[in-house]
Amino acid sequence: MPAPNYDALLLLSFGGPNQPEDVIPFLENVTRGRGIPPERLEEVAQHYYHFGGASPINEQNLALIAALKEEFARAGLKLPIYWGNRNWRPLLPDALGQMAADGVERALVFVTS
Repeated sequence: MPAPNYDALLLLSFGGPNQPEDVIPFLENVTRGRGIPPERLEEVAQHYYHFGGASPINEQNLALIAALKEEFARAGLKLPIYWGNRNWRPLLPDALGQMAADGVERALVFVTS
């Protein structure tokens, strides 16, 4: 059964680094245009490195998407789920581009953060 009035669900989130190599580029993206000194970014990066260099938000979003897909299937709801982040991959513009390519015209947005 299709979702009334919607042809997709977009999970919109802040984003976070997936691995240690992502931390500094992620922080540079988050703080772009704010003139944050590199030394301060390194200080903040240490918080991520302390926990393995990855943000828990990514695994939480993947778990949420899996749970939603399971619930949609149980309910017979045929609604594709897309995921886009403001600050890290998968980035929102990429998700929106894929949605447009897939013909999505009316998406419901679930904002996680």
